[in-house]
Amino acid sequence: MKIKLLFLIFILFYLAIIVRLFYLQVLRPRASNNQPYLKTEKIVPERGKIYDRNKNPLVLNENSYLLYLEPKKIDKKSKLIEKLSKSLEIKEASLEANIDDSKYYQAIQGGLNEEKKKEIESFQLKGIGFDYQMQRFYPEASIAAHLLGFVGKNETGDNLGYFGLEGFYDKDLKGLPGFIESEKDILGRPIFIGTQEKVNAEDGRDLVLTIDKTVQESSKNVLKQGLEKYQAKQGCIITADPSTMQILGLVCLPDYDQANYFKFSEDFFKDPAISDLYEPGSIFKPLMMAAAIEEKKIKPTDSYNEDGPIKIGDYSIKTWNDKYEGKISITRILEKSSNTGMVFVGEKLGQGNIFKYLQKYGFDEKTEIDLQGEMVGYLKPKSQWYPIDFATITFGQGIAVTPIQMLRAFTSLINGGKLLKPYLVQKITSSDRENIIKPKVERQVVSKTTSEIIKKMLVSAVENGEYHWDRPKGYQIGGKTGTAQVPIAGHYDPTKTIASFIGFFPVDNPKIITLVILKEPKASPWGSETAAPMFFELAKQLIVYYGMTPEQ
Repeated sequence: MKIKLLFLIFILFYLAIIVRLFYLQVLRPRASNNQPYLKTEKIVPERGKIYDRNKNPLVLNENSYLLYLEPKKIDKKSKLIEKLSKSLEIKEASLEANIDDSKYYQAIQGGLNEEKKKEIESFQLKGIGFDYQMQRFYPEASIAAHLLGFVGKNETGDNLGYFGLEGFYDKDLKGLPGFIESEKDILGRPIFIGTQEKVNAEDGRDLVLTIDKTVQESSKNVLKQGLEKYQAKQGCIITADPSTMQILGLVCLPDYDQANYFKFSEDFFKDPAISDLYEPGSIFKPLMMAAAIEEKKIKPTDSYNEDGPIKIGDYSIKTWNDKYEGKISITRILEKSSNTGMVFVGEKLGQGNIFKYLQKYGFDEKTEIDLQGEMVGYLKPKSQWYPIDFATITFGQGIAVTPIQMLRAFTSLINGGKLLKPYLVQKITSSDRENIIKPKVERQVVSKTTSEIIKKMLVSAVENGEYHWDRPKGYQIGGKTGTAQVPIAGHYDPTKTIASFIGFFPVDNPKIITLVILKEPKASPWGSETAAPMFFELAKQLIVYYGMTPEQ
């Protein structure tokens, strides 16, 4: 009887071994070499850094820690809750409610710095631990929040870039993970004479931007002061090099704190410079004027009889101040920003050419700027246009564009007629190679001759316009104001406007072009009284920064 019992025990023992082997080798096989004790650990690469054009750091990485609990090891729960509540600024009730005593591991809060880690360790509490992490650090704070974007988590908990450059260049920045593969015993301990394999992670690539930190900082300060002074709802300032369309500064307010992005609603993340559509108003006039000059339909010295409003069907188009000067030159149309004069220019240009140049200027396509979230402007099919549409488009109403589209189109007027692709990254670098991004000409919009003519007309618009600004002495500056009413529920609200100014300098060989936009300023609806003074304030700062000498 005892022998049979012993035999049965041996049978059960061997059966248990067979079942275990079947589970390990059949139900949980290792696809590559059938070694179930090979354990793989992921090596997370360091995310690429972001610098301005002068290698000033805008985004770096810093060490951080994830605080976790092991609830089954906690011996003084009330003390732990009290200490962590004060240190982490979490309500005791919330912390206690989140602790699950049935779990072996529970993440509590990430992004803790070394100082906070040491503080919590000093409490000498059982059941707490830290996992090493790496998080984004912004040396210049939120100097370029919309432009840079932020790093959050995807559905699997891995880092993912969102919006701006972080989103657009996520694949370059995040790098490639590595792994450590080691053979371990049944208790999870490494078998040192077993299989050991390591593949190092490939760190993310660094970005060197076209942005100049000083231009960016100056732009943000000017915009912040302008929003407060003119009581505007929102605003943007974009500055570029007209010869390349390298963006030197791009800021929109209000913005957000990238380090604490989770405290803001998604409405703050969208970059108005590339994602908001608006009617540009009078800064659009030079585009149509240049098209008419290019097609030889008008000359700057031609004249126009400004004798009153113009009737287009049931609509009446007036000048902005309802004043008329009689016989004026074509250049004077831009100087006094005459809507009726631009309708005359549009009639000379012709409906077919108007639509053709809207496409040549790129208003039916994205600029393909290297930022995540760009929208395309709205240009309805030509078959759906009415005579009033062809009239109002000449002074920038009835079309919806993004600020970056407007800047790109206007730049073609002053750089010899070339429509360029705007871009923000000039170099992508890694440990073994460097990729340099060069300017890209999309197409020729107008001739160099037309470009020279329109530049002179824009200088005249600044020097002989309706409003006299505090301009930098000794420097010629060209530009144009814009004031567009905001369309609401099928009609225009005269109390709500988009005020803007776009200008450039030096005139002979432009190095700077800047677009200033204010949404619904309350102090004054006019671009000449709000956006333009902001432009000239920034221009003074940039002239000093770049050491530009007065023109002879």
